[in-house]
Amino acid sequence: MGINIIRSELVKPSEATPHGPFWLSNLDLNVRSGYSPTIYLFRPRGDDCPGFFSADVLRRALAMALVLFYPLAGRLGMAPDGRVEIDCNGEGAVFVVAQSDVELDDLEDFEPSKAMSDMFVPPYDKEVGAGAPLLLLQVTFLRGGGVVLGTGMHHYALDGRSSFHFIQTWSSLARGAAGDVVPPFLDRSPLRARSPPVVLFDHSHEYCQNAAGSATSARPSELTGAILRVTNAQAAALRAHTGESLFRSLVAHIWCCTLMARALPPDAKSRLYTVVDMRARLSPPLPSAYFGNAGVRTSVSAKVGDLLASPLNFGARRLRMATGQGDEYARSLVDYLETADERFKPGRELPDTDLRVISWMGMASHDADFGWGEPAVVAPAAVSYTWFIYNIGNSGDIALAVAMKPDHLVRFKELFFDENEMAW
Repeated sequence: MGINIIRSELVKPSEATPHGPFWLSNLDLNVRSGYSPTIYLFRPRGDDCPGFFSADVLRRALAMALVLFYPLAGRLGMAPDGRVEIDCNGEGAVFVVAQSDVELDDLEDFEPSKAMSDMFVPPYDKEVGAGAPLLLLQVTFLRGGGVVLGTGMHHYALDGRSSFHFIQTWSSLARGAAGDVVPPFLDRSPLRARSPPVVLFDHSHEYCQNAAGSATSARPSELTGAILRVTNAQAAALRAHTGESLFRSLVAHIWCCTLMARALPPDAKSRLYTVVDMRARLSPPLPSAYFGNAGVRTSVSAKVGDLLASPLNFGARRLRMATGQGDEYARSLVDYLETADERFKPGRELPDTDLRVISWMGMASHDADFGWGEPAVVAPAAVSYTWFIYNIGNSGDIALAVAMKPDHLVRFKELFFDENEMAW
């Protein structure tokens, strides 16, 4: 499978935009550094659809979208005190048009991997240094029809909800639906730390490297990615089985299947990490169109033996402790990060006892109609230690993107869909 780059350029905002430093909150600066690669796969519309994924249409709409989301046209910068910020200089987003000898059928059973990310998302080696672009985009035309849109958005600039909001805006402008656009809320001052800081909770498990464990038994290159589909009927049965929310029910099942697949000893302690979107939970709440990172890391732990010997709702109820946090927790965390030692920021790796599952559920992940229909597939281009749960369009089905050692993954799939383990 090969890629031929047709054109690579910088697309600048179509109008003058504010220039200068753009402040990043503590929640922005304590996410995983680097780009979050995502792919959108579009099926061809046939001969009756001229101009399918016209690069000119996309380029013009991108320039318009960057007027509203002007920080994404800037670069990572550094304030005089050494704090990372965005330099709003209008240099533009990286926009690549490419061709591939890959066929659509080759990607129908897409598996996230570094190879897929390298092929469909523009590379940029220096992820955290000053001058790094914040938005990488690639439109790849497949042999025999079909298009892959690959996106790499710098996590310091925005979270998943803001990322999908940007794609929603870009695609609306491309199809001539400017009336559908909701401008982003760019003011990040609501997430400034208090003076003096008031820390009311223990945040060390989620934001201290030593607390998370320093060893993992697998490097990212040793992990195999997969996307599992849970039907609407299966999801409803699972939720009825636990009496909890769909997310907590799914994650509890994932948690147990992971521990069994890894054959962990009963006395081992397992910690499950997740992220809670605080937009609606702050007081006063942030607008839903808040642009930036508004998620806080939370976690819950249990002994392996207790999880596996208990009904599934045991794990789901434990998870409720991690997902039920509100304004006080978020304010405490922002203040904690104001004074935390940066040397102990958590890395990406996790020990085999632990896992990290993030929800994209309820986000506009498939609202990406550029004028030629919604994507057939939306997925993380690569997955390692962070797993994702998200809706598959309006079907009611749910996707789970995971990555494990190959032998663990085989066993995980068996357990995940085993009717004896879970009464689907």
